[in-house]
Amino acid sequence: MQTQKSKSSACFFSKTNKSKSFESIQYLNLPDLQFFILCNQKYKVNRGVYNTIDQWFYEYGIVNIHYRRIQLLAFLDFFKDKILEKDRQKFIRFGHGGLAKSLNEFINVLR
Repeated sequence: MQTQKSKSSACFFSKTNKSKSFESIQYLNLPDLQFFILCNQKYKVNRGVYNTIDQWFYEYGIVNIHYRRIQLLAFLDFFKDKILEKDRQKFIRFGHGGLAKSLNEFINVLR
């Protein structure tokens, strides 16, 4: 289960970030706080949303931290323009139930 999902997300991530995929992959081994700071700076995600996304992917069956981080980066990249254009806020906001809906939409696109 994990391998198939991981391959799909890696494929999606490479399609969306061909020139940046290697640059992003070098960050997969960062300690959690430093990886969060990277996500915060690039995607304006707060710690609570970051932790919720990470937990959601873990519960979805992506146990390996590298694959989860690939999914997390792909997810944030997938929704970055859509979310940041709507709200010129300090952090990304999904609204009540919006994060789970967005995660499910993202997974459905991968299938």
